[in-house]
Amino acid sequence: MVLDSLGKSLRGVLQKIARGSTVDEALLNEVVRDIQRALLQADVNVQLALSLTERVRRRAKEEKPPAGASLRDFLIRIIYEEIRGILGKDQPFDLRPRKVLMAGLFGQGKTTTTGKLARFFQKKGVRVGVVAADVHRPAAIDQLEQLSKKVGCEFYANRNEQRAEVIVREALAAFPPHLAVIVDTAGRSGIDTDLIEELKRVRAVLQPDETLLVLDAAMGQAAGRSAEAFQKAVGLTGVILTKLDGSAKGGGALSAVAATGAPIVFIGTGEHLDELERFEPTRFVSRLLGMGDLRTLLERFENLSNKEAAEEAAKHLMSGRFTLRDMRAQLDSLGEMGPFSKLMTMIPGAGAKVDEAKMDETQARLKRFRTILDSLTGEELDTPQIIKSDRVHRIARGSGQRPQEVRGLLKHYETTRKAAHGIVSNRRLRRQLEKQFGSGEAPEE
Repeated sequence: MVLDSLGKSLRGVLQKIARGSTVDEALLNEVVRDIQRALLQADVNVQLALSLTERVRRRAKEEKPPAGASLRDFLIRIIYEEIRGILGKDQPFDLRPRKVLMAGLFGQGKTTTTGKLARFFQKKGVRVGVVAADVHRPAAIDQLEQLSKKVGCEFYANRNEQRAEVIVREALAAFPPHLAVIVDTAGRSGIDTDLIEELKRVRAVLQPDETLLVLDAAMGQAAGRSAEAFQKAVGLTGVILTKLDGSAKGGGALSAVAATGAPIVFIGTGEHLDELERFEPTRFVSRLLGMGDLRTLLERFENLSNKEAAEEAAKHLMSGRFTLRDMRAQLDSLGEMGPFSKLMTMIPGAGAKVDEAKMDETQARLKRFRTILDSLTGEELDTPQIIKSDRVHRIARGSGQRPQEVRGLLKHYETTRKAAHGIVSNRRLRRQLEKQFGSGEAPEE
C-alpha cells in the first residue's frame, strides 16, 4: 500500500483508541505521541506534525461529540479530519480532450508518467496524442515511443529538430482534431534559466489547459520547494507525485506540496502503466486509516477491459454453471485490477488485517493457475470433469508446472464451485421458508 508504514502506525493508533477502556487524559496523551511519531517517521515537517496533534488534543478536550456518537468514535473522526486537512482539497480534473504540458526535473519519472496519463485518458474513452519534446535526451524519445505503442495512442517526434516549441507546433498540426495532447518536455538537474525559458516557449505554442509538475516522492519535504519554484516560474495547475509506493518520505512530499497551494492531482503507485491514481485526500486518508475506499474499487472494476466476461463469470458462479473458462475470466479481472494487497486496502476494515507475505503468496499461486489455464483445451475449460491423470500430466508439461499444481488448480476450482453452490442452496431454502412461514424470521428448530 502507498505509505504502508505510516498507514500501519496510524491504524495502530485507532486500534488503541478502540481497545481503551475509556477516553481519558492518559489515553489522549498516548495517542498524540503515537501520531507525532508516525508523522515524523513519514518525513512530515516537524512543525506541521506538532500543530496537527495539538489541534487533535484541543478539539478532543473542547468539542462535544454529536448526539449518538461515542467519545471513541468522535476522537477517531477528529484524527481523520486533521490528517485529511494537511493534504489539501479534492481537486477535479477535466477529462475532456485537453492540452497538457508535463514539466519537471531530470529523473523524476516525467516520461513514464506521460505514458501513464495517456493510459488514464484512454481508459476514460478520450483519444490521446503524446509529443516527445525532450530534445536533450534521445533515450526519452525512444522510451515515450515504446510507451505510446503499449497504450495504443498517437505519437509525434522529430529527431532532427532541436527546438522543442517547433516540435510541439508540428505535432498540433499533424494530430487529428479532438485529441487530448500531452507534451513531454526536457528536465534538468536543477531549476535554471534555460529550463524555464524553454518551458515558456513551449507553453506559448501549446497554450495548455493543464501544466502538471512531476515530482519524485523520495524528495520528501524538498518536493514542496521544487513545486513552489515551478509555480512561480511557469504557473502550475497540478502536481503528480511519482514512486509513492516505495518512498519512506512520501508523507513529507504530500504534505509539503499541499502546503504550497499547488494541487496534487495524481499519484504514481507502482511501475505499471495502470498504476496512476487520481489523488483525492478524502479517499486517500480513508485507505490510510483502514476505512476502505469502495469508490476506487468500483471504478477499477468499471475500467476492466473485459468487464462483460467478469460479470458473466460471476453469474455462472452463482447459478451453478461455473466452469474453468469462467475461472480464467475471474483471474484475468483480478490481475487487471492490481495487486491483492492494494485491493484489500480499499475494503473497509480489511486493510488493517492484510498479511503482505500471505497476499503475495496467494497472488503468485493464482498467477501459476492462470498459466495452467492457458494450456487447457476449449473442451477442458468448458468440461473440467474430463480432466483425468493423463490430461493432468499433459497440461503440466504444456504449462511448465508440476502435476501437483494442476491438481491444486482443480481442487481450488471445485472448492469455489461447491461454496457457491452452498450459497445458492441456502438462498433457495430461505425463499422456500419465507413462502411457507412468511417473510419474517425462520422458525426455530
